[in-house]
Amino acid sequence: MEDPKKDKRLDIELSEDIAQGHYVNMAIISHSSSEFVIDFTQIMPGVPKAKVKSRIILTPQHAKRLMRALNENIQRYESMHGTINEPSENMPPFNLGTPTAEA
Repeated sequence: MEDPKKDKRLDIELSEDIAQGHYVNMAIISHSSSEFVIDFTQIMPGVPKAKVKSRIILTPQHAKRLMRALNENIQRYESMHGTINEPSENMPPFNLGTPTAEA
């Protein structure tokens, strides 16, 4: 009998350009009744403009699953490496009060 876990494996393809990733240090989150939009940006000291490196659009259900997965992984990380300290400097919030997206 085959292992049921083997049947549930998902083959994920990661292209070379996507595998390089983007460094981001700010996320701007907006939402409508049908979607969450997360713009991942990079802000640099002394530069008044932030460039969006990636935009992710999620259903509310997937946004909640992402939140749970991040919480779970942060807990695992902190149990292995200690508490993640947030910077004390004045950083902009992750949600800058941008207008909500409308679908």
